[in-house]
Amino acid sequence: MKHFLLACLFPALLTAQNMQLTEQLGKTVLYGDIAISPDGAHVAWVQSTVATPAKQTCVRAASGNAPAAMINIGGGGERSDFDPVWSPDSKTLAFFSTGGEKDQRQLWTVNADGSNPQKFTKLKGYAARVRWSHDGKQIAFLYIEDAGGGGPLMAAPATTGVIDTAIHNQRIAVLDVATRQLRQVSPTDLHIYDFDWSADDKTFVTTAAPGPGDNNWWIAQIYTIDIAKGNATSIYKSSLQVAVPRWSPDGKSIAFIEGLMSDEGFHGGDLFTISSSPSASSSKHEAVNRTKGRKSSVSSLFWQTPDRILLTEYIGGGGAISELTLANNSVRTIWKGAEAFYAFGNFPDFALSKDGKSAAVVRSTFETPPEVWAGPIGEWKQLTSNNSAQTPTWGKAENLEWTNEGLNIQGWLLPPAKVESGKKYPMVVLIHGGPSSVTTPDWPAGFGMSRAIIAALSSRGYYVLLPNPRGSYGQGEDFTRANVKDFGGGDLRDILAGVDAAIAKYPIDPARLGVTGWSYGGFMTMWTVTQTDRFRGAVAGAGITNWQSYYGQNLIDQWMIPFFGASIYDDPGAYEKSSPIHYIKKVKTPTLVIVGEHDAECPAPQSYEFWHALRTLGVPTQLIVYPGEGHLFVKPENQAGRLDQTVAWFDKYLQ
Repeated sequence: MKHFLLACLFPALLTAQNMQLTEQLGKTVLYGDIAISPDGAHVAWVQSTVATPAKQTCVRAASGNAPAAMINIGGGGERSDFDPVWSPDSKTLAFFSTGGEKDQRQLWTVNADGSNPQKFTKLKGYAARVRWSHDGKQIAFLYIEDAGGGGPLMAAPATTGVIDTAIHNQRIAVLDVATRQLRQVSPTDLHIYDFDWSADDKTFVTTAAPGPGDNNWWIAQIYTIDIAKGNATSIYKSSLQVAVPRWSPDGKSIAFIEGLMSDEGFHGGDLFTISSSPSASSSKHEAVNRTKGRKSSVSSLFWQTPDRILLTEYIGGGGAISELTLANNSVRTIWKGAEAFYAFGNFPDFALSKDGKSAAVVRSTFETPPEVWAGPIGEWKQLTSNNSAQTPTWGKAENLEWTNEGLNIQGWLLPPAKVESGKKYPMVVLIHGGPSSVTTPDWPAGFGMSRAIIAALSSRGYYVLLPNPRGSYGQGEDFTRANVKDFGGGDLRDILAGVDAAIAKYPIDPARLGVTGWSYGGFMTMWTVTQTDRFRGAVAGAGITNWQSYYGQNLIDQWMIPFFGASIYDDPGAYEKSSPIHYIKKVKTPTLVIVGEHDAECPAPQSYEFWHALRTLGVPTQLIVYPGEGHLFVKPENQAGRLDQTVAWFDKYLQ
């Protein structure tokens, strides 16, 4: 393997155009972990850039023209902040920061104007997801003492010696604000993923499972935890995934999202409620689906009153903010658009005041860079303008819809930056990961710079098709589950029908088609070139070539059972029929294969196996393994290298 590993030790020389684009997007100011005070008066967020990924908390008034204040906690050096959360009285902001301690997060508080910073903890381990108690006297957060965390998107640590002898579960830690005493209150044998305080601050509702945490989110249950006693009680077990458990204001009910989900932190499904205590006639907690049959995917929720829940949704390739009335399960859409917001999980960009009258959001589209907005829902006013100098050098995205096998399919199409009359252009299909995910409009920076490939291709004269085939969020649970036990079947037919729809409507050369994707999109790229020779070039990122061997290689195998119906050991045929390696001799398409060295979700041996087969069969191919990277590329030079290698490959075979 030495000869191809050497290739990744020397970053690719960027073309002049790609270098310019990378520098431009690298200057984009990114906003995350947005929070609005309960009274709606102040907004906080964490701010960074792609080129300088250190993150620092900012605060400003939600109205007026006063500039944002960047919080200074002293200590010097580069720092990263996380999870700013306002106290119930809106006077204090709590957040994690590595300031003065390299990579170790500690809990800090500051006043609403950013003054009087105080460090409250001396933690040793991973910490995340701050939650104030309702009375403001306690702060709870997730804590893995003496161990790291961050989930399977990050680079997997080296594993040597006896495996599986130590599991470091993520527990709930509670800090007494007055005394600064810290105690861990959840059981040692449970890994907690998310939690919420009850109205009386005596009980937590959680999503949790026995460790290891990275693997077992897919079998998590809803638990309640008595804070004083520390005992946990399972109140709901689903055959699918559960996320975002939230207690009603009167303490009588719990709401959560249930659905077929690929990754913890990227949620979508139906909204359920359950009584917080069993009924008099039954020992069971009966769950009720409040959005059954609705053609959307709920991504986050906020209780407003015991009878009303505000929720964010994916609808098609966009989003909505709606209000659910529990008395009759009616839903009123407050705002809908070609953007999508959600409040909890990975990269949250939406926050709501206590009365629900004001919200803070990070808004962006394919053509408009991100900025912070706040105000009444749908009537937001822009608070920041750090990216005002950014202008797109790529084409304007268009909504594209088509039908296939009785399904309505949606996607986005970015044309070349300039389209000349009478000329035909190549097109690259970029398939999203998941498969339970969705492509919505967003400025092509951030999230490992994976979106930058869209801009780079469009800037260089390509059409780029971003389909949301069956298996995606945005059209209800039946649509999301439509590729269960059928990976690469109906979803590929949906994508190919989208290619035909694009060719019929736009000046696209059918002889110059490319396909690419990452994660599930990487698998779909590998699968596609084994099923059709329509594509002249392919780039498979973090793909899966053999579901049977993959089951024993990855660190998150529990995700596969809801999608395949059984484990590999109980139904090997279900895995074999969707494995690209079994059709490898059909491949004619030149394929570049890219992966991170320490990818826990889609391990590098899967990419090696696909590349090895193509090389043996004489198909033009190349494998690049980026050192030290996981499923999500972190180092800017590797993000840029991946972009440049991808574009160069398509330039070679499509231009």
